Amino acid sequence: MDIKLYNSLTKKVEVFTPIEKGHVSMYVCGPTVYDYVHIGNLRPVVVFDVLRRFFSAQGYKVTYVSNFTDVDDKIIKRAQEGNISEKDLTEKYIAAFNENADSINSLHPDYTPKATEHIPNIIAFIERLVAKKAAYVRDGEVFFRVASDPTYGILSNVNHEELLSGARVEENSKKEDPADFLLWKKTDVGIKWDSPWGQGRPGWHTECVAMINAIFKQPLIDIHGGGFDLKFPHHENEIAQSEIYSGTHLANYWLHNGFINVDNQKMSKSLGNNISAKEVLDKYDGNIIRMLLVSSHYRAPVNFSVDALEASKNDIDKLTRSLKQISVLLQERSLEASADELLLIPFYSALADDLNTSNSLMVIYELLSEANKTLRTSNFDAHLLAKQFASIMTMLDILGIRIKLPLLDKNDIQLLQEYKIAKQSKHFAKSDEIRLILQQRNIL
Repeated sequence: MDIKLYNSLTKKVEVFTPIEKGHVSMYVCGPTVYDYVHIGNLRPVVVFDVLRRFFSAQGYKVTYVSNFTDVDDKIIKRAQEGNISEKDLTEKYIAAFNENADSINSLHPDYTPKATEHIPNIIAFIERLVAKKAAYVRDGEVFFRVASDPTYGILSNVNHEELLSGARVEENSKKEDPADFLLWKKTDVGIKWDSPWGQGRPGWHTECVAMINAIFKQPLIDIHGGGFDLKFPHHENEIAQSEIYSGTHLANYWLHNGFINVDNQKMSKSLGNNISAKEVLDKYDGNIIRMLLVSSHYRAPVNFSVDALEASKNDIDKLTRSLKQISVLLQERSLEASADELLLIPFYSALADDLNTSNSLMVIYELLSEANKTLRTSNFDAHLLAKQFASIMTMLDILGIRIKLPLLDKNDIQLLQEYKIAKQSKHFAKSDEIRLILQQRNIL
């Protein structure tokens, strides 16, 4: 089955063709860990986790890398304010982020590099750019010479004049050109390392591209992903450095997920509507957050509101009620089945169409409706029901939605049978007593 993805680099939907047959190399920009992440940081976690799961279901071996930016001006400032080390601060928030990711059922990446673990690689990367005259040193700081890359702007469509007129560049009197960006920052404040240019720390835009080269041990990977807000300047600057360093766009496919809005307003600090993931996960089960995020196409905005959360909760509850009833019945009859490939085709087709999770959910709901019809049929086909159930559970697993279903033992099955006999015999006192036990065991 062809998998089609929208490539932000070419601005069109393309058939995915891996560099190495049967293998997918994927890098996704992770958070800067100076505080608890906001709900917007959870969206790429879910989007690229689903993509990874889908590739795996299609038989690909996936190498998935997502980093932590653990050196940054905000990190240093927050550490000084708290009178703790940068490492202690970042480790606290990395642990909190991982807890959030676990709560929304995301698989751990294969590698989670930290910028501070790759300083030698980053310095060597910058040295090569300086040697190629794509970077220059000014008073202990190193800047990338944007003019050295004639393709600059290929991802975001920005040009030099727009950069200057739009004031989208950081002013620095040391720069040859205001559009140039920092690769190595001279500093005597906070965490710092020795380098050929003096003590300092790396620039954000260099960390990811240097780590990609070091971890994948190749200058070109299949997929580079992240939020839409990273397209410029971060991803644009990564491409520019890679073009000079190795003559590649760094990745063949660039994927960007849309924003999360809060009550139909863009989430931003200026509006005061930044909501931490921890705050939401303290109130709602991670499954509910996951359902909300996969209910929309990954490139479209998601509206985050109490109403939307409650709607997702209702969807999870409906799925759970139906699947629990079917699961109990199949276990009672000792029936097991594998997912049916024919039943999975429409689901796979939806995800193969630029990861259309909203359409894939519709396939699940339709198949669940068919399973309920099977269940209501007199002398129903239990083997068909088992295939339908197994197929639905496989689909939900690819979306990362975990429905909590009871696992029956012999005593549970015996109680169920006694309950049905008592009910049919109109021994209501006994049936009520058994029903209460079964409800306590989350079986009814």
